[in-house]
Amino acid sequence: MQFINNLLLDMELDPRLVEYLSIIIKILLIGLICIVANFISKKIVIRIITRIVINSKVKWGQIILERQVFRKLSHIVPSIIIYSFSSTFPIYQSTIEKLAIAYTIIVGLVFIQSLLNAFNDIYQTFEISKVKPIKGYIQVVNIIFMTLGFILVISNLIGKSPLILLSGIGALSAVLMLVFKDSLLGLVAGIQLTANDMVRVGDWIEMPKYGADGDVIDISLNTVKIQNGDKTITMIPSYALISDSFKNWRGMQGSGGRRIKRSLYIDTSSIMFCTEDMINKFIKVHYLSDYIIHKEREIDEYNAKNEIDRNNHVNGRALTNIGVFRAYINNYLKNHPGINQNMTIMVRQLAHNEHGMPLEIYAFTNDVQWAVYESVQSDIFDHLFAVAQEFGLRVFQNPSGADLRNMVEESSNKALIGKRSY
Repeated sequence: MQFINNLLLDMELDPRLVEYLSIIIKILLIGLICIVANFISKKIVIRIITRIVINSKVKWGQIILERQVFRKLSHIVPSIIIYSFSSTFPIYQSTIEKLAIAYTIIVGLVFIQSLLNAFNDIYQTFEISKVKPIKGYIQVVNIIFMTLGFILVISNLIGKSPLILLSGIGALSAVLMLVFKDSLLGLVAGIQLTANDMVRVGDWIEMPKYGADGDVIDISLNTVKIQNGDKTITMIPSYALISDSFKNWRGMQGSGGRRIKRSLYIDTSSIMFCTEDMINKFIKVHYLSDYIIHKEREIDEYNAKNEIDRNNHVNGRALTNIGVFRAYINNYLKNHPGINQNMTIMVRQLAHNEHGMPLEIYAFTNDVQWAVYESVQSDIFDHLFAVAQEFGLRVFQNPSGADLRNMVEESSNKALIGKRSY
């Protein structure tokens, strides 16, 4: 750099002009060196590293390249060069060094952030990441590094020890607690969620309070991201999963069966004792023949043993059409290919209400996929609605407009026929 001053003086220029020109030339020269160094680091060194990583066929190497970890680290080269040439400007040396160090710290923080994100991406390639996500912890580490970096930058610029700023943070603790309230709550919640294995990425959870009903696609420090069935995204605070209740369908998905719990409402006026004709008809039904034979023998033995007069249907035991229908449904479910035979299969009567007699079907499908589950459930109830009338039963339904219209038309027709006959 002294060579430039001497060269300009040899040209017999004004010393004051030489001073300004030398400063400008020095700045341009340092800038040129920085540009060349940056070009070499990015266009040559980074390309060589990229080629080595690609040829090594390491899975996580591609993730590091996508996060541009090395490219962000290359920005430190110009700051090192500027710091090295700071002595060229004695008057401004201290200021230049402080700015160069501050820039170096900032580049280091960006590099650390990128490296942590790359580490999280690598971790997510393993199956354990769905059980124990670490994104929240990485965000905490990132906040710590950013806080320390910010303190170092400020202490460097004001020329004070970082310990002085750290001691001042104690007085600002209340403010920091307020500012980072959600982050601190999220950190505690994330630890509890992970330790107790309450939520994993991929779980189907339901939280009506927040309008969430779908799959967990991301768990971070502050929020849990849920993709609902309609493909909308719901963001729930992490600590809400600790403070509020929610339903996790993971147990159902892992059990191999999804529950069917639905009722048929039978019109009670259609319930009756089975006649001989009905019994002869039912005994020919594939799923009922063994049941009818066994039940008829059991009833006959009971009535004969107790000398019951069967001339009155009220006396003794007898088959009813709803009881036979219930046995039919039970056997039908036990032979259905879509029902899990290793789980509970039950057909029961619930308390009678204004809609009739609820006949509840309680069983589990052998496939937990939503579409398959709905298909199996619909097939079962399609069949039961159609077959109920074969047992002399009517499925209850509130009168519709068509029913009322038919009643009016029938009344009108009867009245008209009566007038004509008169």
